[in-house]
Amino acid sequence: MIVNFDNAATTFPKPPEVRLAVEKALVRYGSAGRGGHPIAARTSEMVYAARETAADFFGAQPEQVAFTLNCTHALNLAIQGMAQGGGHFVISDMEHNSVLRPVYALAKKGKIRYSIAAVKETPAETVQSFRSQLRPDTKAVICMLASNVTGQILPWREIGAICQQRGICFIADGAQGCGTLPVKLSDGINILCTAGHKGLYGITGTGLLISDGKFPLPPLMQGGTGSISNQPEQPDFLPDSLECGTLNVIGAASVKAGIEFVRKKGIPEIFRAESALCGLLAERLRSIPNVIVYRSPRAEYAPIVSFNIRDLPSEETAQLLAKEGFCLRAGLHCAPLAHHRLGTENGTVRFAPSVFSRPQDVLRLAEAVRGIAENNKNFM
Repeated sequence: MIVNFDNAATTFPKPPEVRLAVEKALVRYGSAGRGGHPIAARTSEMVYAARETAADFFGAQPEQVAFTLNCTHALNLAIQGMAQGGGHFVISDMEHNSVLRPVYALAKKGKIRYSIAAVKETPAETVQSFRSQLRPDTKAVICMLASNVTGQILPWREIGAICQQRGICFIADGAQGCGTLPVKLSDGINILCTAGHKGLYGITGTGLLISDGKFPLPPLMQGGTGSISNQPEQPDFLPDSLECGTLNVIGAASVKAGIEFVRKKGIPEIFRAESALCGLLAERLRSIPNVIVYRSPRAEYAPIVSFNIRDLPSEETAQLLAKEGFCLRAGLHCAPLAHHRLGTENGTVRFAPSVFSRPQDVLRLAEAVRGIAENNKNFM
């Protein structure tokens, strides 16, 4: 039996409700906002309902919800949109390449400047680290809600409060937090970017950009929207300004169903169940000689555990676990800044359960790790 513990990449399996929503979309819906005939009308109604569902879940208005290809797409829209006119940006030293690469590319072209704030073990230390990097010309702060490598939760509400006091745009990467952490725009977030296919249980190829409207984003793409088609300019209002071309209607239906599933389960219960599995694994792994668990007792964590077997490459550990039927991701997880901070330049093995994961499978995984550690002949 194959067990998926790589849910930080995308949740698998999906809830039955999501599968049914996709099947329904395939046979019932066409293109939204393209015509007034019955198929177009009912499709537009469903897409608007999906916006309403996401808006209610995150404390926004439906028109402030833009569907994107993924979280990376949403982050690029936000970062590059805010970079118009230059300015100074602050990111954390745990950021995914979805933040680092666009910021670095803009800085390399001389369009912006940026600083990196160190994430510390305690929230207070992290907040002070961000505060110390702010300048008079700081235009935006961008950080993840939780690390996709270790799961460490950043104090996003406190960071958001500082940004609100200073009139700085706060862009939050919710890829590893939305669905397990209680996130709202009222937390001080101006632009929330997230994946639809991870903690929200939609299908791949889905993401969300949710704005409070205080920092208008100029469109990076121009094209069909279905609105004010007689004008050569791209619409300047959300969500049309950021949604070019035919929407992923099936994806929107899946995200709607996924959010409804999460709401029904309850974020506190999902967080409790997944965190319990992480705690169980971390406890078992710490009892195994030569296994390193990258968690600090002073920090708070989302449901992710990173570990290594000493002197064994993370990719090799993951391959050996795959032979035992366990799917975990190894390597840098597209977050080299985080691994540089951890001193794990060769990466880690990442365990990420979902609401469907079972304790007995976690225990079997721990024993599989023990067997690999005890049989490894490369210890110095």
